[in-house]
Amino acid sequence: MSEQYTWFKSYPENVPHTVDNNKYESLAKVFDDVISRYGDQVAFQNMDKTLTFNQLKENVDAFAWYLQNKTNLQPGDRVAIQMPNLLQFPVAMFAVIKCGFVVVNTNPLYTPEEMKHQYKDSGAKALVILENFATNYEHIQKDTDIETVIVARIGDMLGFKGNIVNFVVKNVKKMVPAFNLPEAIAFKTVLAEGKGKSPAPVTLTHKDMAFLQYTGGTTGVSKGAILTHGNICSQLSQIDGWLTGLFKDGEAVVITALPLYHIFALTANCITFFNYGAKNVLITNPRDMPAFIKDLKKNPFSLITGVNTLFNGLLNQPDFKDVDFSNLKVSLGGGMAVQDAVASKWQELTNSPLLEAYGLSETSPAATINPTDGSHRMGTIGLPIPNTDLKIFDDQRKEVPTGERGDIGIKGPQVMAGYWNRPEATTECMHGEYFLTGDIGIMDEDGYFKIVDRKKEMVCVSGFNVYPSEVEAVVSSHPKVLEVGVRSEPDPKTTECVMAFVVKKDDSLTEQEVRDFCREKLTNYKVPKIVVFRDELPKSNVGKILRRKLI
Repeated sequence: MSEQYTWFKSYPENVPHTVDNNKYESLAKVFDDVISRYGDQVAFQNMDKTLTFNQLKENVDAFAWYLQNKTNLQPGDRVAIQMPNLLQFPVAMFAVIKCGFVVVNTNPLYTPEEMKHQYKDSGAKALVILENFATNYEHIQKDTDIETVIVARIGDMLGFKGNIVNFVVKNVKKMVPAFNLPEAIAFKTVLAEGKGKSPAPVTLTHKDMAFLQYTGGTTGVSKGAILTHGNICSQLSQIDGWLTGLFKDGEAVVITALPLYHIFALTANCITFFNYGAKNVLITNPRDMPAFIKDLKKNPFSLITGVNTLFNGLLNQPDFKDVDFSNLKVSLGGGMAVQDAVASKWQELTNSPLLEAYGLSETSPAATINPTDGSHRMGTIGLPIPNTDLKIFDDQRKEVPTGERGDIGIKGPQVMAGYWNRPEATTECMHGEYFLTGDIGIMDEDGYFKIVDRKKEMVCVSGFNVYPSEVEAVVSSHPKVLEVGVRSEPDPKTTECVMAFVVKKDDSLTEQEVRDFCREKLTNYKVPKIVVFRDELPKSNVGKILRRKLI
């Protein structure tokens, strides 16, 4: 990267303009190197149970040995992981990576239909799933290529306490619907069979696939972004450069409340801060704010990542002010816009900045981050990180002058290798080496970027993308619906919510009926919060519903 980039003049003094993309060989090598450095320090903590780096390695090796020796999996095969933030997640994820398999991260709250699409599309051969969601898999298992199913229980890695947790979850709270998967093997059995055994080493390069990270598009078809070891290893180098001198190796305490299956927490928390030897506190259910704050009080933390709704929710809890913020160096917001009012309140209460960053599943994800030296600018997504070039393009894909609006294009080693089995979709979103985000932004004279609109019609609910056509497909399948159009609507709690405009086929149809129907087929955040009925919907001259004209 040359000195020509506008944003270099705004870089903090200690941040390099370029970094070595080849600093890290592969994620498997990163894992081994980190274990050798930090050994008996705590790597992950969940529900007060800790796992040191050495203990993590023992479990990862056992799990990896089992996958290599007791299944038909071959390097390059896809393994789906479907669970919330539990100690089992990093064990399964790093084991899959060490074997040279590919992680397919799956939202635990997906409906059977959503699961079926992702598993069929990815060609997943194995699944690691929490028992709470196993009944959903049972409904669609015959429609997948999955041969190996490993079922985990919430308390599997909590020691003796775990037996109590599992009993309460299943028998008292009734959180585990009955399921019948006779061929499935228990997570604990996998660890027991592989205990003390070492997996065969696998040679991996930057070109090998590490993750299939599913994301959507304006078509609403969920696509797998191919993230290679090179993509993620380059991202590690880039973040190393951006955070130069901020954290001491082996001393950071990181709060992970965002789900690890989401690209933000996956890369920023689970991999980047693992690489720093940080203690990573996994929060299984951040919606239980009182319990979440108890965890925060017990673990004075140096970094927390989240989305605007999470930070806002914490600020509105009376007990949050009693948390010890003395070690907090920075808070990082992504996935959705951080509201100025929330950032201001956060800074005032914690005496630490809430910095906005920007990225996508297709960019591993970080492309821009605000500076950590106090020169951050509220309301912006910050500056491009080292080895990253951003340009603003008009509708003809020509670069626009500074200060003018256009489609943000991202070029860098963290940009995905393409969409899995979708060459046309890949070609459509690339302009040369630039990934066209569909986000409309501007760059100011100091190199700071700001998002002003979205070209894509997706709805962003608390950092999660909802694609209108996916919701429309479900609503339109209701026998009482004639046609439907979906768009976003501002929402004070989630930034945006899903709003559905429906033309009835049967006058007896109610708003609640539409919502209930959607809940059977869609994850909760995709269900329309607002349903309105219209006699007709605005259409183009070829009959396409014009979502932007829905009022």
